[in-house]
Amino acid sequence: MAIQLPEKFEKRMRELLGAEYDAFAKGYDAEHAAGLRVNTMKLSAEEFCDIAPVTVRQIPWIKNGFYYDADVAQPAKHPYYFAGLYYIQEPSAMTPAAVLPVTPGEKVLDLCAAPGGKSTELAAKLAGEGVLVSNDISNSRAKALLKNLELFGTKNAVIVSEPPAKLAERFAGYFDKILVDAPCSGEGMFRKSPAIMKNWEQYGVEYYQKLQREILPSAVRMLRPGGMLLYSTCTFSPEEDEDTLAFLLREYPELSMVESPLWYEGFATGRPEWADAPEETKKAIRIWPHRMEGEGHFVALLKKSEDAQGTFPTVERVRPAKLSGEAEEFLKRLSLPIVAERIVAREERLYYLPDGLPDLTGLRILRSGLLLGEMKKNRFEPSQALACALKAEEYDNCYNMTAEDEDVIRYLKCETITAKTPVQDGFVLICVDGYPLGWGKANGGVIKNKYLAGWRMM
Repeated sequence: MAIQLPEKFEKRMRELLGAEYDAFAKGYDAEHAAGLRVNTMKLSAEEFCDIAPVTVRQIPWIKNGFYYDADVAQPAKHPYYFAGLYYIQEPSAMTPAAVLPVTPGEKVLDLCAAPGGKSTELAAKLAGEGVLVSNDISNSRAKALLKNLELFGTKNAVIVSEPPAKLAERFAGYFDKILVDAPCSGEGMFRKSPAIMKNWEQYGVEYYQKLQREILPSAVRMLRPGGMLLYSTCTFSPEEDEDTLAFLLREYPELSMVESPLWYEGFATGRPEWADAPEETKKAIRIWPHRMEGEGHFVALLKKSEDAQGTFPTVERVRPAKLSGEAEEFLKRLSLPIVAERIVAREERLYYLPDGLPDLTGLRILRSGLLLGEMKKNRFEPSQALACALKAEEYDNCYNMTAEDEDVIRYLKCETITAKTPVQDGFVLICVDGYPLGWGKANGGVIKNKYLAGWRMM
């Protein structure tokens, strides 16, 4: 075995798996699978296959997920990554957001969201309609979450950094769908990230089980009657999986397990006998790395009864912003459908809010809605987030380059470039093969770089 597993872990897995343990242990000799997931807000999986910058093959249970060979390819260094066309994600970790049946227009919460792998897929499923609240208690991790959601072109997200209990005070009964990818002991990731084993030896599974039971009651409180809750971990531990489900079903009789709308022949069912859990926990999904090409994961879908009691937050009435002449003139150039009553100003910044938000005063908000840009003296500066949220045809002054053009890399490194085809003076939407990257400002064919410095290619 290439990896030396903790003795306590090995002993317990032998007891749980019995005759299957040898196959499980042998799986640690194999390399972990690298994956990427296509951003269906920008292109379809089929369209991606036609332009993929690396050799890919389909992940069989994820329609927009692909394997690639990490030894020969670096898709995160390609301009298409900077255009938000895909997200680098471990294949099994794509499963929770794929299982949660989100439809456009719903109100969705990703409670433990950073760095954004699951939130970006939930955003794609919403397709710009409804509300996505993405939360992470760590402010520094929430900043990475914000970047990934903006890079994906998300228009309707609220990025928050608060303890779940504080969110529940504001969002009780608000959400149609909630995803809780809970903090866990990470046993399923030992092969991909062996350093996790030290954390496991330090904290064990009991520490995380307690944490999960502190988080989940707030999630249940925020779920509307008839809404669905997706609980997932990346651990094999029955204490954190079936036993946590048993806790939920016991404490909240309004919840019941639901069969996953997604099933793959390599999946295994939950194991209620490992935790003295109800028989219905068999409806959960266990992903074993020796049975399929992915790391360990646990996924369970629950539904709140339609007649459950609950309170519902009042939708806040917003005060529309008074736009400067420059801002108004710029926004007229967009063919993006914008409702003026949902544009608000905070200091000099303009935001386009999702419809139907409750009062968020007092919460640590990193972003509320789409940042359109900044009103400055005698001018308006459009934002990087707006560029990512646009399609090329939604702005009237674009400069397009191919992925092979060396100027694309110069642009992503925040250098000035010279246009090889005519562009109008003023703000230019810079694109690669028709997909927006960011802004430039043209003057006589010379394009001053407006790419967000903190995102520059290193």
